[in-house]
Amino acid sequence: MKQIKRTLLFLLALPLAMGAQELKSDSTIPFDPSVKTGKLKNGLTYYIKKNAKPENKVDLRLVINAGSILETDEQQGLAHFMEHMCFNGTKRFPKNKLVDYLQSIGVKFGQHLNAYTSFDETVYFLPIPSDDPAKLENGFNIIEDWAFNAVLTPEEVDKERGVVLEEYRLGLGANKRMMGRYMPKMMYKSHYADRLPIGKKEILENFKYDKLTSFYKDWYRPNLMSVIVVGDIDVAEMEKKINDHFGKYQNPKNEKPRKVYDVPNHKETFVAVESDKEASGTQVQLIYKDYNTPKKTITVADYRADLVENIFTTMLNNRLDELTNSPTPPFTFGYSYHGGTWARTKEAYQSFAMTQEDKQLDALKVLVTENERAKKYGFTQSELDRAKSDYLAQYEKAYNDRDKSNSEMFVGEYQSHFLEGTPAPGIAWEFEAVKQMLPKVELKDVAGFVKEYVKDDNRVVIITGPEKDGLKKVTEQEVLNTLKVNSDEVKPYEETAIASSLLRKEVKPGKIAKKEFNANIGATTLTLSNGVKVTYKKTDFKNDEILMEGISFGGTSLYTNEEVKKTQFANGALTEAGFSGLKLNDINKFMAGKIASANPYIGNTSEGFRGSATPKDLEYLFQTVHAYFTDLNLDKEAFEGYKQKQSAFFKNLSSQPSVYFQQEFYGYLMKENPRYFGMFPDDKAWDATDYELAYTKYKERFANAGDFEFFFVGNVDDKAIEEFSAKYLASLPSTDKKEKAVDLGYRMLKGEHKKVVNKGTDPKSSVTIMFYGDAEYSPKEALAIQALGEVLTIKLIEELRENESGVYGVSARGSMSKVPYGSYSFNIGFPCGPENAEKLTASALRELQKIIDNGPVETDVVKFKEAELLDYKKDIKENRYWLSNFSKAYTNGTNAEDILKFEDKVNAITAKDIQAVAKKYLTKDKVVGILMPEKN
Repeated sequence: MKQIKRTLLFLLALPLAMGAQELKSDSTIPFDPSVKTGKLKNGLTYYIKKNAKPENKVDLRLVINAGSILETDEQQGLAHFMEHMCFNGTKRFPKNKLVDYLQSIGVKFGQHLNAYTSFDETVYFLPIPSDDPAKLENGFNIIEDWAFNAVLTPEEVDKERGVVLEEYRLGLGANKRMMGRYMPKMMYKSHYADRLPIGKKEILENFKYDKLTSFYKDWYRPNLMSVIVVGDIDVAEMEKKINDHFGKYQNPKNEKPRKVYDVPNHKETFVAVESDKEASGTQVQLIYKDYNTPKKTITVADYRADLVENIFTTMLNNRLDELTNSPTPPFTFGYSYHGGTWARTKEAYQSFAMTQEDKQLDALKVLVTENERAKKYGFTQSELDRAKSDYLAQYEKAYNDRDKSNSEMFVGEYQSHFLEGTPAPGIAWEFEAVKQMLPKVELKDVAGFVKEYVKDDNRVVIITGPEKDGLKKVTEQEVLNTLKVNSDEVKPYEETAIASSLLRKEVKPGKIAKKEFNANIGATTLTLSNGVKVTYKKTDFKNDEILMEGISFGGTSLYTNEEVKKTQFANGALTEAGFSGLKLNDINKFMAGKIASANPYIGNTSEGFRGSATPKDLEYLFQTVHAYFTDLNLDKEAFEGYKQKQSAFFKNLSSQPSVYFQQEFYGYLMKENPRYFGMFPDDKAWDATDYELAYTKYKERFANAGDFEFFFVGNVDDKAIEEFSAKYLASLPSTDKKEKAVDLGYRMLKGEHKKVVNKGTDPKSSVTIMFYGDAEYSPKEALAIQALGEVLTIKLIEELRENESGVYGVSARGSMSKVPYGSYSFNIGFPCGPENAEKLTASALRELQKIIDNGPVETDVVKFKEAELLDYKKDIKENRYWLSNFSKAYTNGTNAEDILKFEDKVNAITAKDIQAVAKKYLTKDKVVGILMPEKN
């Protein structure tokens, strides 16, 4: 994607001391002066930015401008293998000491500590505490060792082969088989088609050690590296550390040139129609490759061109969204954009759709027709105004929160600057630029893009989907015929009238009957005249964010079994109908330029709302909640459209072995539950679905607002929230009735069981080990069983991954619930080779038994505590964490103030506490589920 798109993801920088002076088209885009950047004598590039959120933490990133594209034929997969080896022994951290050390300071392997390898780069992520000089120094020791001091011993290389082969195994399946067939057309005559980062199995199994060493020596060199440091740090100190740790290294003599590979143009239109018996979805992709290499965004004029291009794709995607929301949607979803392919040297205009299995050509026709409509007629002024309004609103939000962004939101931007030369001027410059440029963007500016993009050559169409009896496979000629559009038959886009309000009924405000303030957690609770409670906490974590959740007990636990059967697959369709007589597209158009949303839900034990807004647009959130309570539309056409999209999505999902396994496994466990009707609706389930009954039950669930409590967290203005609560919530219908979630007594299968499911042709297996049952809810035990999951995960990684080389990933998770009944749940899960499934299951249970018999190792308990406390220190300054705390306290009937005691509770957990819950809950019955390939 272009730089302007990335800006919405990475909330860039502190404001510049700049006025609103007119930008000159030929001037160069500046680099953010709040970022210290430079280059060492050996060519290593660095970026350093002080950012105090979260406190006492720094994000380190090592970026290598080298990936699988640079491998020789004998090295295929070794760029990625090298990434693995950096975690398996370096000069300062031999063997597995690196992961062990990082876990001891609260850094979780895979969740915090991570890396990736792509065609063109290899990137290492290391977030660590910055409040301890020793930890900070070790952070630099680690990235220095990754860069130059990996110890590639034959013993460790051979041990890691199994782990990498397990990751290779994970990628097997329908998508890889189909990709292998269409890749030569998509990346025609390009080196990229032959250098997938995962590599080739036979090479991973048999490569000579020197091939890996030579890749490391050739490409891990200073002039292909960048070190990025963003966090709560001293900039000058970090610059000195970079010099000290990296300045002494030299580039190799006679270094290999860092070759850049092209994707050749072609006159043909290549068509790939691929199918597979295990394909779970149907996709259509239309690619118009650019003739030339991407132009870098260097000047203000370039930036404006990117902005206009994105306005164009925004308007086109708004049209595709409208079609998706129509009574007869042509696809589950569709979108178009202009941006990168797998190669840095080639961009393309790409249109994509997920569709019904027998509607591939219809979906392609719609994509082609919408391109032609834009090409022939352009867009309307109202479309342009809406797109500009949305764009400005997003930039304004980013600007308002410029000093409240987490460090992790910056590092990717500087990585792109290093690897691809994308500009990084900072959000203050960008916001000012957008404010100046947007008003001057006219319809004629956006009209030319599609004409430049859409052409008859250098084009590829890829269609993938299921293969099964009775489903006709489209032909290449049918695809080529579909690409031909009769321009005379294409009509202009028809604009509909824009709504003037979200509400069509008069609102008669209620009153605030009571106001209480909890000074301990800084929360205010309003009791409204109709019984609704509103609890809000004003924070300064974000300047332009307010999050909301509303909860009422009941949910579908108050439905009869027959009502659940008839409504469960229709509940999701209710919001598709819109409200206040407005269709979904009408609402979306009205909300252009406004950042506010609220969506109702009906769960098993509760119903409620989730939403968010900027302070400026908060009233629209309240209006939406009011409308969903009082004026939900009944629209059978909208339901039929929803059903089509859902059917397309779910119809072949169980063709995927892992999904089929989950379906069969849980069907087995729930076979005594009359309210379980499967994970996905089939034709029979849709025939039994009653949309009107779902609508009626929804009205019942939301008939009594007095049974709801709403929580708001963020930059809340007291006066505004009181006014909106009194007007839009206190005016809702209510009674004195208070409902509870009902325990209907249905449980998963009791006893000790083993379920083996055979599905799939690839040598892939998956193991799930479950312990569950009724239990009196205890906050202390809930934390202890969570800790048990974390410490067992540490041991499972050590044993199953590092010692046995049998898995790529493995995890254990434990939890307790209170509603609708007290219960516990503990799961262990991992994918593996079929030949190892039984052995690794025994290994996992053996590690668990060690904790049951002897308790966890104290060092692992410390690792759990460090990680929890590190996360807590970050989370306690996040709006979402506080919102979750309020809703959990409400659900469990606990005190929201307990959030302030979390550190004490974590520190109080002992190895004996963890052993106690393991003995109490995990020595009872267990269920083992194993996915195995189909038998020959």
